[in-house]
Amino acid sequence: MSNVFYAPGEQRAAKVGDLFARIARRYDLLNDLQSFGLHRTWKRRVVKLAGAAPGVQALDLCCGTGDIAFSLAQRGAETTGLDFSPQMLEVAAARQKKRSQSPAGNPQFLHGDAQQLPFAEKSFDVVTIGYGLRNLTSWERGVDEMARVARPGARLIVLDFGRPANALWRAAYFTHLRLSVPLIGLLFCGNASAYAYILESLRHYPAQLAVAEKMRQLKLKNVRVINLLGGAMAINYGELPG
Repeated sequence: MSNVFYAPGEQRAAKVGDLFARIARRYDLLNDLQSFGLHRTWKRRVVKLAGAAPGVQALDLCCGTGDIAFSLAQRGAETTGLDFSPQMLEVAAARQKKRSQSPAGNPQFLHGDAQQLPFAEKSFDVVTIGYGLRNLTSWERGVDEMARVARPGARLIVLDFGRPANALWRAAYFTHLRLSVPLIGLLFCGNASAYAYILESLRHYPAQLAVAEKMRQLKLKNVRVINLLGGAMAINYGELPG
């Protein structure tokens, strides 16, 4: 049986919206629990690869509660975080009010669709997306939009769940996603299906190798895949020519 929060095609966005509306308030806690806190290390690696600094214009797509956007802004980049879930953006805004070290208005959080970005071409020096590409109706369209709004020489960085190449490790990892992660969701969010969704979405997502190939098709340079935890997570990196 497919997951209640997963639907292909035109219903995908509505289902994912329902999912994040349910889990927004517990999202950060559950990320810590299911990854044993490692997601914070992986996000720091994304920010380091981004080369965020004063004068850099950065865009973080599917920004959620703001982890990557806050880190980019803390390094001095003028940062915009965009997400289609109002509930996740509410949590990000509440976090921003509590952060005394961030300049007022940086990052700026916007409601929007990563597949139809409200920005002109060549607007950003860095475009990141953490744990969001897999949730789009068309992940390919998401990468196209990342490239469209990026300036020549800009860095595009994707962090998401991966598909390990080693069959034994892949089986163990998928077992964790099938059993342990939904149990965490049930205990701390009251909804096992919300976190069983991760495995269901991953079954339909071609993961890091396909994202790298898409970047090459877009003529990005220095394309590389950084596998984390044996490929259970992965960072895709590429640079626009020029």
